[in-house]
Amino acid sequence: MMPNVSRGDRMHGLTAYLVGPGRANEHTEPHLVGGDEALMAWHDDAELSAESAAAIARHLDRPQRAYGVEVAGGHVWHCSLSLRADEGALTDEQWGSIARDFLAAMEFDDAEGTKAPMRWAAFHHGTSKAGNDHIHLVVNLVREDGTKASIHNDFHRAQKAARALEQKYGLEQLESDGKYATRGYKAGEREAQARGRARARYERMAEPGSVPWERLPRADREARIGVELRAEHGRQSLARSVRAAATASTSEADFVRRMRQSGALVRPRFADGRTDVITGFSVAERPQFGERPTWYGGYRLGKDLSLSRLRQNWPDTPQSATDAAAEWNAARRQRRVVGNVDMPTPAVLAKQAAELEQMVDRLNRVPFSDRDTWSSVARDTAGAFAAWSRATEPAPGDLAEISDALSRAAQTYRPTAPRRSTVTEPLAITAMTMMAVARGGRGPAVQIAMMHQMIRLATALGEWAKAAGERRQAERVLTDLRERAARIHARLPKGKEEHATVPGTPAPPRVLDPELEAMKRRMQAGNARPATAAPLPNKIDPARRPVGPVLPNRDRGNER
Repeated sequence: MMPNVSRGDRMHGLTAYLVGPGRANEHTEPHLVGGDEALMAWHDDAELSAESAAAIARHLDRPQRAYGVEVAGGHVWHCSLSLRADEGALTDEQWGSIARDFLAAMEFDDAEGTKAPMRWAAFHHGTSKAGNDHIHLVVNLVREDGTKASIHNDFHRAQKAARALEQKYGLEQLESDGKYATRGYKAGEREAQARGRARARYERMAEPGSVPWERLPRADREARIGVELRAEHGRQSLARSVRAAATASTSEADFVRRMRQSGALVRPRFADGRTDVITGFSVAERPQFGERPTWYGGYRLGKDLSLSRLRQNWPDTPQSATDAAAEWNAARRQRRVVGNVDMPTPAVLAKQAAELEQMVDRLNRVPFSDRDTWSSVARDTAGAFAAWSRATEPAPGDLAEISDALSRAAQTYRPTAPRRSTVTEPLAITAMTMMAVARGGRGPAVQIAMMHQMIRLATALGEWAKAAGERRQAERVLTDLRERAARIHARLPKGKEEHATVPGTPAPPRVLDPELEAMKRRMQAGNARPATAAPLPNKIDPARRPVGPVLPNRDRGNER
């Protein structure tokens, strides 16, 4: 669940927008799913109008206007809570419970009667343009006694509260207990890229004398943009390409060569005044219709794809640094690669399936509590599936989806230990093998030889996610794996089927975060509110300022 916090001072402007049609007419049937008792008694879940928005704003604004309290950054606190589009939608009752728990975790409630209550509302108006189910929380930061709620570090607190709610309600854990940190997608980023590509495609393919893009009917333009929005996001395919190349590479120079070989545009980021010290890189898809390329740094593609993390897997010697600098400079100047791409020899390919099977067997003895090893295996397995996808799928399909699901376990918040150990070394050669298929290698025979072991490995990763408490991630991996693996089997020449299972071990005792546990207790306390509370708003009567005696006018004239 993704929280997005903002603050301001225009309560009516915000409520009018939430009840209105939205920027692209995406707001449908706006209504409340939560709020203070008086607000819910008046509006309940009825569809809201412009008049309702004004009445709600007046009610919410009353404490701040009555006391005249100024809040730095604005007294209107706004937060949207959004689910990923593939998580589906929640009921109004579920969203209402989440809203109350979230405010309790933010300490925006009455703290079991020890503080004055706050006025708030939770709006629901359908999914966003990208299909994300979400709600909007609107809170007046001035309590009903004129005191101000604490907003110290509220952005971080909102993230912590969202993590606690993901666990409580069984939602996808985007950053579980600070261990995972999946990169999200901003709607504006997707829309801008889709708009640019739609326009470039239209102008490139338009017949002479066609209507210019600016003069197309708005509905036609929006339809073309919608087609591009439904296509795979460029950042997602780039992340898959980078992960495949990084897994298959034996050095940083080899990584640069493989990235350029995949067709991506690559450019380095140098240290100030240097051309031999590379501090990062950016990649972009090669434009198809003449549009401007959209560049992404490795860290924006995935936290495990930053150059500093990728370098943990390659030799760190003066010669390797020199070779890498030569390749980066060739990429910057768009010259031919300096060296050759490393490929496994036929002798290595012959024993690859056996080594992969031995690796899976060794992994069975690794305890689920060894998060570094399992995260590293997830990273390399995702890279191998990504390489397999690029080698055999004309468009992203089942293999790409399995890679994306596994990659979520690889994007840890903190760096893991260097991974190219004897446990995961065969996966690098597997990725090389899959890339060799794309270059006229061994074809289906190589795929059949290694497919069963790769699926065993992915199943083991799903069991690890389940044992580590990542229920939704485990369901995603295991469910996708079963369905997609069946389709992959059907497309390949028939071979001997394996249905190996990976024995599980008891889940280790989890180390609980004291701050998260405290939030859960506060949320539970917030739900224990008496159901018989009066639905009428509290009367706000600010204390009157003392007024001194007033002298008659005739006496004032004699004052000196």
